[in-house]
Amino acid sequence: MKRIPDNIINILAAATITGNVLALNGQLDPKDYIDVNKVLDALGGKWNRKAQGHVFPDDVSEMIEQVIQTGEYTRTKQDFGQFDTPEVLATDAAEMADITAGMRVLEPSAGIGNLALAAIELGAIVRTIEIDPARAAELTIRLSKSKLPAAPGADGIFGDFLAIEPEATFDRVLMNPPFAKQDDIKHVLHAFKFLKPGGKLVAIMSAGTKFRENTAARDFRSFVAARKGTITDLPDGSFLYSGTAVRTVVVTMES
Repeated sequence: MKRIPDNIINILAAATITGNVLALNGQLDPKDYIDVNKVLDALGGKWNRKAQGHVFPDDVSEMIEQVIQTGEYTRTKQDFGQFDTPEVLATDAAEMADITAGMRVLEPSAGIGNLALAAIELGAIVRTIEIDPARAAELTIRLSKSKLPAAPGADGIFGDFLAIEPEATFDRVLMNPPFAKQDDIKHVLHAFKFLKPGGKLVAIMSAGTKFRENTAARDFRSFVAARKGTITDLPDGSFLYSGTAVRTVVVTMES
């Protein structure tokens, strides 16, 4: 695999994809075009004058999303919906949130609840929300089997987090939302509305949040900056335990 510079990733992120055709937008520097073409060629795309774009054997959107998220050449398809938070990273995130005993903590899109369990370890009363039935069932079992003192105070909701009306009743939000198509931004902005005044949010997000130059990413960075928040790179390979080389950051901000 070969790393791709952020400026080339931004060009790919700004491309228009229609089925199996990817069309680059704007006037590119010749060197940038050569570098982009190398990536697209490695992924199986060939320039087609009639289509005015690079044509691939199949729908290319998922493959390009993978390149944007990992910053690497690869032909392997991967669902960039949800990656389970490695336990060590979950512990670090919970400590970063300054959780103390008795705090109400929300983990939306909780998956199997590694962040929730890390919060419970610190004495929090946790609410989880998960849309996937299989993950929600595993999450329920893990919480019920936990011998941690605060576990009886944990409860879960099965449903679509983005469809839930916010209630500003939580001291902390800990989250690792889906990354695909910048869904992590939507989830974090929605989750922020669940915080009490003076509450704190800690979110693991795609690294694209930090460098992408589309409206959603720029507006999100402004939102974080306006709240004196931070966006910090996590070490490469932070999610290798979960089976992916996706690059990530941790976002912190207070309400």
